[in-house]
Amino acid sequence: MAMACHVSGGLLATAGADKKVCVWDVDGGFCTHFLRGHTGVVTSVMFHKDPKRLLLFSGSEDGTVRVWNLETKKCVAVLKEHFSAVTSLALSDDGQTLLSAGRDKIVTAWDIRKYSSKKTIPTYEMIEAVSFIGPGSEFLACLGIELANKKEKDTAYFLTVGERGVVRIWCLESCLCVFEQQTSDVTVNSENKETRRGFTSAVMLPNEQGLLCVTADQQFLFYCPKRTDDGTFELSLYRRLIGYNDEILDLKFIGEEEQYLAVATNLEQVRVYDVASMSCSYVLAGHTEIIVCIDTCVSASGKTLVVTGSKDNTVRLWDAERKSCIGIGKGHLGAVGSVAFSKKTKDFFVSGSSDRTIKVWTWDNTLGDAEDEVPLKAKAVVAAHDKDINYLTVSPNDGLVCSGSEDRTACIWKLPNLVFSVALKGHKRGIWSVEFSPVEQCVMTSSGDRTIKIWSVADGSCLKTFEGHTSSVLRASFLSRGTQVVSCGSDGLVKLWTIKTNECIATYDKHDGKVWALAVGRKTEMVATGGTDAVLNLWHDCTMEDKQEDFRKKEQEVLRGQELENAVSDSDYAKAIQLAFELRRPHKLLDLFSQLARRADAEDPIEKALLGLPKDGLRVLLEYAREWNTKPKFCHVAQFVLFRVLRSFSPTDILEIKGISELLEGLIPYSQRHFSRVDRLVRSTFLLDYTLTRMSVVDPDVDAGSIKDEMNGSSVENGELAEPRPASPVPEKSSKKRKSGKSSKKGKEKVMKLASSGLGKGVSVEA
Repeated sequence: MAMACHVSGGLLATAGADKKVCVWDVDGGFCTHFLRGHTGVVTSVMFHKDPKRLLLFSGSEDGTVRVWNLETKKCVAVLKEHFSAVTSLALSDDGQTLLSAGRDKIVTAWDIRKYSSKKTIPTYEMIEAVSFIGPGSEFLACLGIELANKKEKDTAYFLTVGERGVVRIWCLESCLCVFEQQTSDVTVNSENKETRRGFTSAVMLPNEQGLLCVTADQQFLFYCPKRTDDGTFELSLYRRLIGYNDEILDLKFIGEEEQYLAVATNLEQVRVYDVASMSCSYVLAGHTEIIVCIDTCVSASGKTLVVTGSKDNTVRLWDAERKSCIGIGKGHLGAVGSVAFSKKTKDFFVSGSSDRTIKVWTWDNTLGDAEDEVPLKAKAVVAAHDKDINYLTVSPNDGLVCSGSEDRTACIWKLPNLVFSVALKGHKRGIWSVEFSPVEQCVMTSSGDRTIKIWSVADGSCLKTFEGHTSSVLRASFLSRGTQVVSCGSDGLVKLWTIKTNECIATYDKHDGKVWALAVGRKTEMVATGGTDAVLNLWHDCTMEDKQEDFRKKEQEVLRGQELENAVSDSDYAKAIQLAFELRRPHKLLDLFSQLARRADAEDPIEKALLGLPKDGLRVLLEYAREWNTKPKFCHVAQFVLFRVLRSFSPTDILEIKGISELLEGLIPYSQRHFSRVDRLVRSTFLLDYTLTRMSVVDPDVDAGSIKDEMNGSSVENGELAEPRPASPVPEKSSKKRKSGKSSKKGKEKVMKLASSGLGKGVSVEA
């Protein structure tokens, strides 16, 4: 319910609905004091300003203020003066006077030395926050109060905020209000007294340069004091932050440059946001029920106008620059569900209601000159549908108006007299939105049957149907001069469609509930969406930026690719490997490592390249090696890379690689398989020696090792096997079939040629 921090920053006091006060050690995170005594919910707590005086004050719904000594952990005083909840406490700079404010509409001043009441000031409103004003504050300076020139230097001033939603400044000595805001910046529902809370909290900003007030609907209002030209004092609202938007029902861009956004939520007011900072610039208040729909335009005279429809059965016309209502239209018998300005002349608007009628409202150019709002008159009325009207839109030439209804039909009417033109039938459920194309003679509808349709204005035939949403399509609008469509629905998705191909080219999931509101900026091509999740999203068309970025990346890639080829031509393998890594070209890396594997001087460039890899480069290299290792054709390159990595980096560095365990799991099985295959091939070469010996092609007394030595001693010249070195003489043994020395020599030459040709072609014999 309340929290307070000690001036030292080491202690934190919390109060809750359990009627207890807890004091916590901030650094240790444990509770140091557990204070009991209040018989009601504790609503406020405050430490003494003097760090040497360990006193804690607490106010409760039982109407008492308790003073706690933190050294003895006991209550030293109970201050009884209020007969309702104590909502706020404040301590003077000298630490001798305590103010307590409550919902009993009084402020009580207490003497801390005697723990007795000094004064009781009636405020005639329920107070939610009270705060002392320091002697050197800008508030007093702007009020023209100089305490130094006063005879009574002990006079103190304080401010209060409460249910009326205004800031008031009081003199403690005279118990009089010396300043009161003339108008409230908080929308107060006067019909429901239980919710008339206005401000719920207030706190002075550092150095008392301003005041922060919090409202019941979670708005943060920042005020600064200033003197006007006529010498009077006023509080200027310089910033408004919205803590919670509630369910967003409709929104529209405002202004010639579309720098503002009008948002209708579950409130009786329209909040206008600055698109650049997304802070609430001002509020349009006047309706007595929830506002359901909005539309905006810039009139021929240059005025920025806003029209709203509400559940109070009225439409209101607002001057956005004056931030005031200039006209009100009455006549609908049900909630106004849709409003739409004219697109061309900007001198009328239409409204559709749950009473199933459409009205055309007009005004003259002198409407905004009056100080008070004036009644608007309906120029034409028609009973348009059998069920509620959900949406209206006016054609670009102001000649037609299209209405979409819950009766599953959309109707086109001729303006200004609302003469029926054509009915658009084909949807299986109610129609949620309609919009005319900015370039073609067609109109688009979105429906609860999860489809979007485009219709011919001339004969009412369906030209195109877009399917893809998994739930009702609540809004749809044209984009990119009528070549694209953006839609949103109950599934929380925003989809972008191409009209020519009937394809959904993008889907965005940034909402957690129904997306009721969709606004498209006609000049900025900006899109705004809002829904039941109270989230307001702004979407920018970044097509050109993406194209430029892609072109820049491709251009950079071409330049780097040429630099890579130049490095390969110059045999600068270290630089080439680094460039191939930056360009993410694994095939080029494979070629480079293959070339280095065949070179005798490959150790230095490889080590230089490996040590020059970026932080995650070693992991990427091992991923490439893992893929190469799965193919017998590239396994020797993979093993070559692994060998160099293991020699260039310590085991500690390798173990620090992210995901090294998964990489090793992929490398070990294939490496074992390749080792077994190579070992089997080596062993199979001895089978060839054994077979030739048994066939008496080779003298059995000739050692196979000597033959291999002769083969190793031979060289390949011009593609032919050169004459081997003479072998050591072997003693002849008797045999039944003794071959001549000539035939034996020819046999040896034949074996040598056969063996050399087999090795040259990579032929192997396996058992």
